Amino acid sequence: MKILWSAIFMMIAFSSIAQKEKAFAYIEKYKDIAIIEMQRTGVPASITIAQGILESKYGESDLCKNSNNHFGIKCKIEWQGEKVYADDDESNECFRKYLDAAESYKDHSNFLKTRSHYSFLFNLEPTDFESWAYGLKKAGYATEKNYAERLIGIINNYNLNSYTLLALDKNYIPKTDVAFNTVKESKLNTRTIETTVVEDEKDIIYNNSTTNISKEKIIKNTGYPNTVFEINNSKVIYAQSGTSMLAIAQQYNVSYSKLIYFNDLSAIDILEKDQLIFIEKKQKKGSKDFHIVTEGESLYDIAQKEGIKLYVLAEYNGLNKDIFPLVGETIHLRTKALITPKYNVAKILTTNSSTIN
Repeated sequence: MKILWSAIFMMIAFSSIAQKEKAFAYIEKYKDIAIIEMQRTGVPASITIAQGILESKYGESDLCKNSNNHFGIKCKIEWQGEKVYADDDESNECFRKYLDAAESYKDHSNFLKTRSHYSFLFNLEPTDFESWAYGLKKAGYATEKNYAERLIGIINNYNLNSYTLLALDKNYIPKTDVAFNTVKESKLNTRTIETTVVEDEKDIIYNNSTTNISKEKIIKNTGYPNTVFEINNSKVIYAQSGTSMLAIAQQYNVSYSKLIYFNDLSAIDILEKDQLIFIEKKQKKGSKDFHIVTEGESLYDIAQKEGIKLYVLAEYNGLNKDIFPLVGETIHLRTKALITPKYNVAKILTTNSSTIN
């Protein structure tokens, strides 16, 4: 019996790993198209990728393989392109057929952008993927009861909101060799992030997990509160440059040596830049599987943002602790990467660099 249960457990484990690998491959292949489409129409990249994964079954559904239809879009009256027929809610329903994936992604964006019953979605913040997911369900995109929850789960599991943030970053240039010739089209529905201090009851998103902060000041440009909060189940504060590490240690009743150790720092007193400072030990695994690198992030920055030990993060990804991964690279937070992320060989972390494992 033990052998049987062990075999079942191994089958489940291998199935889970295979599923993640399929998702990861799909994301790597189509993320730039989703980013370009968000810049063109305002449909969040996280939503587009999640729908593509769900609707196309990681690009392996018959509809996707035979017709390049990644989003299960049916013909409708106005469709003038090629058609295929397959069983769905009813038998032998008409679906759109595309020349390639890029055309499918573009039509998906246009489909949402041009229909009045989806118009309310574009009043939402692009990073508010939960409201977008529930809104799509409410507007009738899919009949599946837990459609919104499945989209949200995919976005959280693979940190897809990072691609939405990349699309909002004007300095990020997506690869155009996998996309279509609409890169130079005007960018619609992109939003400017307000830099005012918020002092109201609201939900703030940390690492794609919603934490309720009641009537606390939010530090400008960061989204972090000015009190103790948690990242990956470890307590942390956001400290400004010029702050004394010794003063932080005394304030939060932590020894100076432990504070330095918790934050993978060398022996310093005054912080040279604004940064997250953990007042208890960070974890050896992240709260999600991946982190997508944004502009200016070092591996150290990622370790702090995700609440994970720097040396562990470096080992997972086969990287030196002091490097800057390239923007858009995928950093593994829970398991070893099959492919070492690319990094900037000309840029090495020199300020507050870590010397502690």
